[in-house]
Amino acid sequence: MVSSTAVLPPFIVLDQLLQNWLLEDIGRGDRTTQSLLSENTIQGQAYWIAKAPGVIAGLPIAARVFQLLNEKVEFTTHAAEGEYCQQGQVIAQIHGSLDALLMGERVALNLAMRLSGIATLTRQYTDKISDLPTKFVDTRKTTPGLRILEKYATQVGGAINHRMGLDDAVMIKDNHIAAAGGIKEAIIQIRERVPYPLTIEVETETLEQVQEALNNKADIIMLDNMPLDMMREAVQIIRSENSRVKIEASGNITLETIRPVAETGVDYISSSAPITQSKWLDLSMKIQ
Repeated sequence: MVSSTAVLPPFIVLDQLLQNWLLEDIGRGDRTTQSLLSENTIQGQAYWIAKAPGVIAGLPIAARVFQLLNEKVEFTTHAAEGEYCQQGQVIAQIHGSLDALLMGERVALNLAMRLSGIATLTRQYTDKISDLPTKFVDTRKTTPGLRILEKYATQVGGAINHRMGLDDAVMIKDNHIAAAGGIKEAIIQIRERVPYPLTIEVETETLEQVQEALNNKADIIMLDNMPLDMMREAVQIIRSENSRVKIEASGNITLETIRPVAETGVDYISSSAPITQSKWLDLSMKIQ
């Protein structure tokens, strides 16, 4: 079933995106459909079928695509968001004007296939550490224009969203440290300028950097590309000095390495893999 953390973005946010994607596909008109069918004259029914096993995500978004073309289209889901479906399983039934069904088919399927692929790979990662307190987190490595939906899909798969954009939180990365002249200098300058509620996270690669981040009261310390032995030592240092500081591990996280990393005691593990490395889940629409 859908993760309790998954929140579908409101349609006041999504509608403009969906309309633009429909315009991109339809252009000046659907030559095939509009040559065959007059608008709203023939009613029909279609089924969505999973052609491969995987976690389903994006069906409410797909429904909205069709309803933007014709508000009377009825989209009935036979699979819940986050449900693992088998090959050949019917996941949705659609009833309405055939011209709307045909014009919306590709945009709706493309979105659902992309999001379901992300949710499927995310679930594989989260299942590896489901019995541990460590949480799996996504990143900002997303497709321009699709971030809000791709991050929704990782939630459906069981992950937690990292910051949605640069304005959500402060993350001081290696290039920021180099530009500022050090972790201390970066934290001092940033803390004087950012709004009070924003947390400050610092990316560290050595134990010396971990200590500097601690000394300057970072809220979150990222252990980036550290060997496991160093990561364990870093966790011990942080926990002994300030148990309220959250610890994130990142860098080259795979299905094989995620559990050993989680067992070091970090609070969060972040990875771009579910978004950047996932395959689309093959879905098809058949008109009856």
